[in-house]
Amino acid sequence: MDGGMCDVVVVGNGIIGLSTAFELSQRAADLRISVIGPPAREGAASVAAGAMLNCFGEATVSTLGDPASIAKFAVTRAALDAWPAWLDKLCDAADGARARRSMRQGTFIVLGAGAAESTISNSHAIRSALATYDEPFEEVVPAEIKGMAPEVNSRPVRALHLPREGSIDAREVLALLERALTTRGVDVIPGTVEQLVISDGRVHGVRLAGGETMSAPTVVVAAGSLTQRFIEQLPPGAVPLMLHGTGLGVLTQRHGVPGFGQVVRTPNQSGACGLHLVPLDDLGHEYIGGTNLPSFLPSAGPSIGVSFNLLRRACEDFDHRLGYSRIHRWLVGRRPVTLDGFPLLGAAPSCRGLVFATGTYRDGFHSSPVIAAHLADVVLERAVAHPYFDHFVPERPPIERTSVAAAIDEFIVHENDDAVMLGIRLPYCVAPESISGHYRRTAEDVYSRMAEPIALLPEILNAVNNEPSECLRLLNPYLRAVRERYGAWVAPRALWCAG
Repeated sequence: MDGGMCDVVVVGNGIIGLSTAFELSQRAADLRISVIGPPAREGAASVAAGAMLNCFGEATVSTLGDPASIAKFAVTRAALDAWPAWLDKLCDAADGARARRSMRQGTFIVLGAGAAESTISNSHAIRSALATYDEPFEEVVPAEIKGMAPEVNSRPVRALHLPREGSIDAREVLALLERALTTRGVDVIPGTVEQLVISDGRVHGVRLAGGETMSAPTVVVAAGSLTQRFIEQLPPGAVPLMLHGTGLGVLTQRHGVPGFGQVVRTPNQSGACGLHLVPLDDLGHEYIGGTNLPSFLPSAGPSIGVSFNLLRRACEDFDHRLGYSRIHRWLVGRRPVTLDGFPLLGAAPSCRGLVFATGTYRDGFHSSPVIAAHLADVVLERAVAHPYFDHFVPERPPIERTSVAAAIDEFIVHENDDAVMLGIRLPYCVAPESISGHYRRTAEDVYSRMAEPIALLPEILNAVNNEPSECLRLLNPYLRAVRERYGAWVAPRALWCAG
């Protein structure tokens, strides 16, 4: 491969990389495109995804709280509309192959009797977003949901049905994309890109782990959580840091009882996606997920405690009969999480020809059709169709949704709720405020050690607290470089209206 050349190299063979390559091949048939990534995709978010097609189901109290969050929500809304036609296009391109299990439409959102404060607030936010955008939904009786058999003390008190949301089999869609790319003449190359080849202010290609090079005037970095190695090749502070959001999914099969017919999930809770169960077929195969552990360095995987609590809560909150299901496979992936929680989508001005396509956090699979269309516009230098992508240019200071003081308050709520979900019970003589005080001191200590305190998401603040020395060693030089590069930047108002 040394000395090989093409028009566009896509670094990464996850959902964003493959989708972008496919969209480019559809629009410019004569474009020479190469996708480079390891076939096993070990640790990649795409292969471990439950692939819920949830937009309103992911809404939280901050979803419509500031311009960048509203723009991100607009992307997910556009993707919700785009998926049926996108799937048809993929199947047609893959020699007419049809996805064996296709899309499953319909999502139930249940609020359990023991839901914590942030979960309840996010439940209200879902209702508000549904009303704001006139999205169809139905109030349903939780006990009438097919497959719902929670433990007595965890019975849901409220449930919504969203007919347009649902799921798709992640692993099947990846295979479908690979077949479609092959028919379009796109080279899918096994390997790992270690470095960008940059000189004179532009990218000239990539260097692989084995030392080979691939030359190209355009490089699309869709390397997920491993993007930080490429960010470090750009000027310090230019692009937000990339973290690793470790998530766990479990593939199971029912034993002797019918399962759920549609996705069942909770609202998002405690800095993580909601607990969810995704039916994969009519043979009882299901996907159970709902974990999120951001870290500045790659994690070896979730702990026993996290794994135990995921399965315990699925049995307690959804169906106690899940205890009889057989585990077929444990899935561990690392979501690409930027320091500010917003994606990196677009061209990098400091390096001509370099395009970023990553940082999608929990929305990558769902949003991939719309993101792929946008990135094709960028690569082909066409007019960008949707201005909401302007918020996510890769070279920017970190976006602050709120103030540091408000971020600390949010962290306290999420940590308290985490304790509740994990089963904490306080005696009558211990006031809940005593625990809140502990979390406040924890957050204030972290902020006191930051070179340039900025408002962080609760889960990212928690990542710094868990490994302060290592995290601050990476974070503080970045924050100083941001200040030097961009000067003072102002946090947005705490609340914005959706209009």
